[in-house]
Formats: sequence, C-alpha cells, structure tokens
Amino acid sequence: MAFEIFGFSFGRQSEGTTGSIPKSGIDSFVAPDSYDGTYVVESGGLMASVYDFGGLAYSNDATSIQQYRSMSLYPEVDMAIEDIVNECLVFEPDGSSVRLDLTRVPLSENIKRRLNEEYDGILKLLDFKSRGYEYFRRWYIDGRLYFHNIIDSNRPEKGIQELRSIDPTKITKVRKIEKELKTVSTGTETKQIYIIKNIDEHFLYTDMAADSLLPTTNTGLKISTDSITYIHSGIVDQTTKKVMGYLHKAIRPLNMLRQIEDAVVIYRMSRAPERRIFYVDVGNLPKQKAEQYMKDLMVRYRNKLSYDPKTGQIKDDWNHNSMLEDFWIPRRDGGRGTEITNLDGGQQLGQLEDVDYLLKKLFRSLNVPLSRLEAQNGFNMGRMGEITRDEVKFFKFIERMRMKFAELFLDLLKKQCLLKGIMTTADWKTIEYYIDFKFNKDSYFDELKNMEILKTKVDMLGIMQQASGTLFSDKYIRKQILNQTDEEMAQMDVEMAQEREIKIQQQMEQQQRDLAMQQQAEGESADGGE
Repeated sequence: MAFEIFGFSFGRQSEGTTGSIPKSGIDSFVAPDSYDGTYVVESGGLMASVYDFGGLAYSNDATSIQQYRSMSLYPEVDMAIEDIVNECLVFEPDGSSVRLDLTRVPLSENIKRRLNEEYDGILKLLDFKSRGYEYFRRWYIDGRLYFHNIIDSNRPEKGIQELRSIDPTKITKVRKIEKELKTVSTGTETKQIYIIKNIDEHFLYTDMAADSLLPTTNTGLKISTDSITYIHSGIVDQTTKKVMGYLHKAIRPLNMLRQIEDAVVIYRMSRAPERRIFYVDVGNLPKQKAEQYMKDLMVRYRNKLSYDPKTGQIKDDWNHNSMLEDFWIPRRDGGRGTEITNLDGGQQLGQLEDVDYLLKKLFRSLNVPLSRLEAQNGFNMGRMGEITRDEVKFFKFIERMRMKFAELFLDLLKKQCLLKGIMTTADWKTIEYYIDFKFNKDSYFDELKNMEILKTKVDMLGIMQQASGTLFSDKYIRKQILNQTDEEMAQMDVEMAQEREIKIQQQMEQQQRDLAMQQQAEGESADGGE
C-alpha cells in the first residue's frame, strides 16, 4: 500500500488515486468540517475560485492575534497567563515535562522502543527543554501554533531535520472544495444539486508588512499540509468558523477595566486636593477695574514657590497645575466682605468596588480561580474537602488544554514514523487513538485527592475485614473496595508471595545470627569459669 507525504510517494502507487482526500464511493453535498479555522474556497458549477489575499480572511485573524498579544501585556492578564502556563508545564530537574505513554498501544516492545526514540528526537528538534514554556505561552495567547517541517529532499527517509516556527499572522489553512452538478432522483421527482467532487487542503503563506495587517503582495506561497504542523486552541466561532484564542472571552472585561481605571485616576487627580475659594469684595468698581483689582490680589497672595522632584530644589515657577489653582470670585457691594473658605476634596476615594468587580470578572473569563488574585490568601495545605470548587474547575481546564497541546507531539510523531518507514498510514490509524502523553503534575490538589481516596479505601477495608469470609469474599473486597483488576490482583499476589519469602529468609538469617551469638556468649562464659 502506498502513501504520500511531503510530496514523496512510498510504496506502489495504485491506479485512479487523485485528489487530496480519497473517494469513499458515497456522494455528499456537505463538505467535512474539522473546525480548525480553515479558510474555505468553493469552485465548480457557477462558482469560481477566488483567494482573498488582502481582505477579511487575513486581516480578521491578524487583527485578533494582535489584540490578544496586546492584552497579554496587561499586568493582571500576564499574571493569569503565568499561572496557567506554569500549571500546564511542569519541568523536572532532568528537563522533561511531557512523557510518551504507550501502555495501551497494541505493538511489540521493539516498535515501542522505536517510537520512544523518535519522540525523544522530536523534543530535541523543538528544543522543548528550554523553549517549551515559550511555545505553550505563544499557543495560549495566539490561539494557534505553526511549525514548518524541513526535510532533506534527497533523503526524505531521514525524517524531519528541522522545525521552524511560523508567525500565525502570515499563514492560514485553505480548503478548496470542487463541486459538480448532479441529477439526483428522490423517487417521485428528479433534482439537480451540487455534489462534492474533490477537496484540496493546503496552507497559504503571505508575508505581512511590519506596520500593517495586510499582505505586502497579492500572491501567496502554497504549501502542502504535510509540510506544516498546525495546532489551534479548539475554540471555534460557530458563525464565522474562525479560531478564537483563550483570551477572546476577556476582551470586553479588560476594556471595561481599563476604562474604569482611567476614570478613577482622573477623578482622584481632579478631586483629591483641597482648594481655596476667595470671595473678593470689589465694591462699586467698574468691571474692568474690578478685574484688574482681582488680578493684583491674585499676584500678591498667590504662592509662587514650587518643588522640582527631579533636582529636589524649590524654585519660583509660574507654571502651576490648573487643577490645583484656587478660585477667585468677585463680590459686589451690598454683600458680605472679603471671605476665604476651603473647598473640600473628593470623598471616599479609597473605595474601588467597581474596579474589584471588573478585575474578578476578568479572572473568571480566563478560568483562573479568584483566590489566586488575592495576595493575602496563602496556599492551603488542608484536606481535600477544603479545596474550593474553582480550583477543581481550574484543574480540569488545565487537563483539557494539555490534551489539546499534545496534538503537536502526535502530529510530529506521525510524520516521523511515516517518513522513516516505521509504519504505514493504515498502521498509524489503528494505534493513534491509544497513544497518550503524560504531563508532569505540580498541582497539590491532585496529590491530595489521591491520598484522600486511598485513605478512604483503607478505612473502608478495615470495616469490611470484619465481614470477610462470612458475607464478602476477599476477591469481592479487592475488586469493589480497592478497585483492583484481575491483572493487578495477580501481580499483587506474586509480589506478596515474594515479600513473604524474603521475610521468612530474613527471619531465618536473624535466628541463625542470634544462635551464633548465644553460642559464642556461652563459650566465653565457660572459658571464664575455668
């Protein structure tokens, strides 16, 4: 059986194989949708292929990515991203963070060893030990991650030689759907509908200007899907079919938080200081003379000294901040005389309920527990029952993100196995479902949960032992209470038998040592008596 990858054909090519998607023999009027943000182009019949190089297809995705990146620079958002990435990737002292688990894979040990070797080579190509945090953070912020798989065209069987990261604003996945008009009989009548004839998927790379979100040219480079490794967030807008990043839900809360913070700062600066109000008695002076009289008083009594924080000097400066100036109000004859009063500053400036509300809403949109926002809440080392529901939800959210990010390793491992001839495409499809990736866990909740479950089982086991042999068998207790499988019970029996033999051997050796020491003591006592 032949297969094609990176433009190379391995094996014997069968006749009649055309198109990027094999024909199944069943006509359909609906194209398959993988929900990966692919830009769909339809052709055939009255339709014509049109690539939108400078329009919505590129500008929308590029604009969203730029917005996500600017959001990540906000301190609170950056703090939430740090918590998420640190929980997802936990590096051991040897640099490992993700292990390949082939326990469920129905393959020989020799093939499993080859797969582990190829996986270690993929981690080296990615330089995951030093750049794994960077890759995961970029994937989380942008919502997508692209790698160009570079191979030796003269010797493709050597596998992937280099992996180069691609800016997601410069590349997009395109699906070209070819349709043909076909007459379909419905029993009583015949109708003409468009049937999917062929589907061609590829990536389109366009170079973007440094200060623009639009391509610099009206052409793009067509790249085969095998040459690109692409993973996305898994969040797809059902209306536009576009991939959204994990930060998309936080756009509105963050914008509102910025606006309310700016409003609070402006209010505090304008209302915080106390200002004086001068009511000046101008008598019956004409308007011009009254204004001149007030200006003379302002110059005479105005404080002209100012402090320069850069040099620490006090100098005479006329450039005063307008919001700190006093008010001078003329008062005509017949009223009270000249009077000086104080205008109180803003009250309750220390209340920030609206800011705190939006900040909590921002963290909720990022699925981060609110307890991590409050610095006074320390790390709780209590029992499992004291773990908050938000922490449980956060732990499950982290697990979902890990599973999605693991598609990067799965795709690269598949391409390496196909290129090096370890297995065929059909063989890979049979084992792909059973391949797992184990991420190192640093969550104390997970360890605490396992200890609490084990403690509960042991306590229940002590109660069930009283009825063992009368109401319940030992096998039933081990299966229902300890949840042991038949393989685990058989393994446990073998290990316990070995441990009993070791204990018996140790007891016999101890008895022999005690007997030798006793004989030696008796011999010394007999010699002393003589």
